[in-house]
Amino acid sequence: MNPSIKQLFPFLKDSQLGTPFLIAGPCSVETPEQLDSTVSQLAANGVSLIRAGVWKPRTRPNGFEGLGSLALPWLQEAKKKYGVKVAVEVATAYHVEEALKAEMDVLWIGARSTVNPFTVTEIAESLQGVDIPVLVKNPINPDLGLWLGAIERLEQVGLSKIGAIHRGFSNFRDTVHRNSPMWELPIEFRTLRPELVLINDPSHISGKRSLVKGIAQHALDLNFDGLMIESHTNPDAAWTDAAQQLSPADLNHLMRELVSRNGEFKPQNGQNPLDEIRQQIDEVDRALLEVLSRRMHLVEKIGTYKKENNVAAFQLERWQEILNSRPNWAKAFQLNPDVVTELFRIIHQESIRKQTEWIDE
Repeated sequence: MNPSIKQLFPFLKDSQLGTPFLIAGPCSVETPEQLDSTVSQLAANGVSLIRAGVWKPRTRPNGFEGLGSLALPWLQEAKKKYGVKVAVEVATAYHVEEALKAEMDVLWIGARSTVNPFTVTEIAESLQGVDIPVLVKNPINPDLGLWLGAIERLEQVGLSKIGAIHRGFSNFRDTVHRNSPMWELPIEFRTLRPELVLINDPSHISGKRSLVKGIAQHALDLNFDGLMIESHTNPDAAWTDAAQQLSPADLNHLMRELVSRNGEFKPQNGQNPLDEIRQQIDEVDRALLEVLSRRMHLVEKIGTYKKENNVAAFQLERWQEILNSRPNWAKAFQLNPDVVTELFRIIHQESIRKQTEWIDE
């Protein structure tokens, strides 16, 4: 377990910081009975930090947008009855005021709020001088700067207990996930802010309960610090996000099947056993860059010819030929065709940029 988890949630006992660390609860608080039943089962399974939606920003109007402050006393009752802590989402200064008044233990800022710097600033200013953990979900769109900026705005008002939640990004190309995981973005986030707790939300990434386990395991394989998973006493009858919620029993079963990657390197003869392989990878990477450099020199020659003969930089037929042939070549080398296609998209974009620059000169 990352010791930063304990620093972020100092009110939790060591025995409550399971491996992996888990925040769980219903997408929305609906009724006192639904909340009580869900929390009682989750607490019996060892969940000590409950997530619960009180204010629910919906994409389109006329959907259930939460019960608001009406549900806060029910959460207070659940806290006392089952000895748990509670996290709620806030999107305005009023939400913050109401949540603090009800003695909620953790706040999180949702994806629709993170995308707006004015909203984050309003929330941050309303929290000035308050010592409470705040989790920041990534923005809806894949913009690392907005995610980092939201955290920096909280830091600027003096907040110190801050963590991040990866819940995926809107991507019209992704037909599998509700929100595309785009794992490279949380990896880059962790590279830039390694000291911050990073939690994965497989529920909102998957959009389907059948995919939650795979996303959760992938996150643990990437050394995330914990998981936030939606759980409902009767998922099919949930008022919001029914398809992605798990019953407490199913969630407990899933958590038992997950494998936490807590192993450590075991030095052999004083050296990391992976050093030799990594050195070979470094050599191959250098060779890849040499080949890429040669390709770009050829692109410059093409740019010269196009300039002298007044030919446009982008040629659709040639690009279609590359799109059709490179994935097939990838299969011959036992490489993922989709990855290779994306790689050549990037290479082609850079080639067009260089040709256009050369032609315009």
